Amino acid sequence: MYSITNKSVKLMQRGFTLVELLIVVIILAILAAIVIPQFSGATVDAQESALNSNLNGLRSAIELYKTQHNGQYPGAVAATGATCTFGAAAAAGATAGTNLAMIAQLTNYSSVTGTTCTGADPTTKLGPYLRGGMPAEPINNKADVVATAAGIPLAPAAATGGWAYDTKTGQIVMNSNALDSKLVAYSAR
Repeated sequence: MYSITNKSVKLMQRGFTLVELLIVVIILAILAAIVIPQFSGATVDAQESALNSNLNGLRSAIELYKTQHNGQYPGAVAATGATCTFGAAAAAGATAGTNLAMIAQLTNYSSVTGTTCTGADPTTKLGPYLRGGMPAEPINNKADVVATAAGIPLAPAAATGGWAYDTKTGQIVMNSNALDSKLVAYSAR
């Protein structure tokens, strides 16, 4: 008769069977399928939160500018014309209603009438309202501004990115008709 010794039993119990290995691989695949989509969604959520934060900062800066400039929104008047004793005149050619005037008036020192300089002097003692320049919207990473003076609610027709701004109403939105993760247009934020 054939007898099994202790040594042969120990040799047979050393490794895993193919079925055991397959079960472990299947469990790991199921866990990966559950976890990986949650991480990819976190990136989109972070971008949308950053967009909301940038919009809140821009809207606050625009309202503060309006309060300190006799009810005029940035870009409603030309940004040039100041005689600066310190620094240089900012945004040459920034006529009323342009994105250059709006950006210059938010990112430089300005007088009550809206003329701007890159440095503070007795005539330009207001601002700047945005210290680091125009922030980029985080979805497309663009800081371009499309300024209008229509006085009607903004509704971008394309997903170009950047900002859309109205100098009559002070409304600023993301310049995009694309939908966010909740299926709402980015411009509706």
